[in-house]
Amino acid sequence: MKIVKVKSSLGGLGKSNSEDAPDLVVNQLRNYTQNFEVDEIKIIKENLDETNKNISEKEGDIFIGGDHSITYSCFKNFCKKHKNPGLLVFDAHADCMDNFKITHEDWLNVLVEEKLVKPENVILVGLRKIEKQEFEYLNKKKIKFFGMDKLFGNIEDICDTIMEDLRSCDGLYISVDIDVVDPAFAPGTGYPEPGGLSSQEILYFTRRLKLLKNLKRVDLVEINPKKDISEMTVKLGARIICEFLK
Repeated sequence: MKIVKVKSSLGGLGKSNSEDAPDLVVNQLRNYTQNFEVDEIKIIKENLDETNKNISEKEGDIFIGGDHSITYSCFKNFCKKHKNPGLLVFDAHADCMDNFKITHEDWLNVLVEEKLVKPENVILVGLRKIEKQEFEYLNKKKIKFFGMDKLFGNIEDICDTIMEDLRSCDGLYISVDIDVVDPAFAPGTGYPEPGGLSSQEILYFTRRLKLLKNLKRVDLVEINPKKDISEMTVKLGARIICEFLK
């Protein structure tokens, strides 16, 4: 499988500092497996549009960012091969503000409004900080989401529901924002929110979801090595990627 490093935090609005994460995660991943090849996106410094263009032209199986805005361009490329794509997002935040600048806080809104993905083919998991306008947008578009309050003690059933709902898509894309995990387990992220998934719970999801035959692409984003403690977050990111490589 091909891993693509996206060493950019250009869409992170100043707090992401995630451009160093891809190298660190890949280096850590080599401790678990050598069963992958590595490619890299050419980053045009201080030019988000050109960088996004380069991302949208790159093929790969797993993309490691970088801030969450990279998912827009990765998914845009994904749509070239899939007529009815599905998008499963693990995130503490909804990322559907209406700034329309393709940043880490509005990329999902842009994908939906540009009709690159049907709202009914989008599921968000792990939300625990949603702005009012985002909540209204999710409900208006009838986008399914599972907040942490719904996940508590109910992860197996919700995983069953997610897999059943997305099974009919001709290609499934999974995006993992590391802040979906509680900062007790993953402190190295720009926008930590307490009350998230445990490391065991996110690995449970990955072990089950990788069994879906229509799963075609994955990304991992928003690891901030500058805020990490004893490489806890980098190591967890590598473990998540390792599960998808098995």
